[in-house]
Amino acid sequence: MSLEVLRRVLGEEAEAIRRLADRLGSEFVQAVDWITVSMGRVVPCGVGKSGHVGRKAAATFASTGTPSLFLHAAEALHGDLGMVTAADVVLVYTYSGETDEIVRLFPSFQAIGARTIALTGRIESSAARLADLVLDVAVEREACPNNLAPTTSTTVMMAISDALAVAVMERRGFKSEDFAKFHPSGALGRRLLLTVRDVMRTGTDMALVSPNAPVLEVMRAITNAGAGAACVVEEGRLVGFVSDGDLRRHMLAGEGSLAAVASDLMVTGVTTIAPDLLAAEAVEVFQNLPKKIGEMPVVEDGRVVGMLMLKDLLRSGIL
Repeated sequence: MSLEVLRRVLGEEAEAIRRLADRLGSEFVQAVDWITVSMGRVVPCGVGKSGHVGRKAAATFASTGTPSLFLHAAEALHGDLGMVTAADVVLVYTYSGETDEIVRLFPSFQAIGARTIALTGRIESSAARLADLVLDVAVEREACPNNLAPTTSTTVMMAISDALAVAVMERRGFKSEDFAKFHPSGALGRRLLLTVRDVMRTGTDMALVSPNAPVLEVMRAITNAGAGAACVVEEGRLVGFVSDGDLRRHMLAGEGSLAAVASDLMVTGVTTIAPDLLAAEAVEVFQNLPKKIGEMPVVEDGRVVGMLMLKDLLRSGIL
């Protein structure tokens, strides 16, 4: 029984969206044009279930590069109309088109000078007559078995809102890099914004030693930094690299192990990475190396500026 309800509801709502796509035309293009050229914001306005759709629409517009805020119709009648300016485009959500709080707002929107676009299921309603533009979101019936609870109608409203936001987004050339700026804490934002410089270890969190540093000093530097390797430098420039593994192999060799210095066991020609490379790209560098390593010197203009550790990259949340 439950699966039958699932299939029926999804089928009815999907069909309603398909019919909406076939029905809307020039009025949708006009709405996109108005929003694209607007110097103000998109202001979804509604109450009840339609208001919830409007609130989600405001969030979608804002996250895709179109300044937006939600206006609760009831609160608007008690002072929140001050949020609206003449440069704004107001999206009015009212399926019946007769919601009292909504209808009473139109004279004020007109006095302010804001353009209004009504999303309604009744194109002969009061809201449709008062709006500057109408998007017909009528559905044959609600998915609710009693044809009462807003279900299919709110789904259609949400779908057309998404279509508006995406159309404006594409018209304005809003790219993934722009999207990341509005989502700095999201995985996509981190992948597109976080660089090696943001993740690398510096200062006392990295081990730097001279070529003449005794083995014990190299071991102490690595331990104090909590790292897995040390960079061997001369006047700030990388000349070699000593890993934990290099130290272990050297110590197991036995003869004169403690008398050695960094230059005796360091590896030269080591792979390095630039600080301005995206952290996500740095992960690929690690993955594509023929020999798997856990850390890599960060070099800029020939000088060591940090140490990049694979475990730090994985903790950064870019994957």
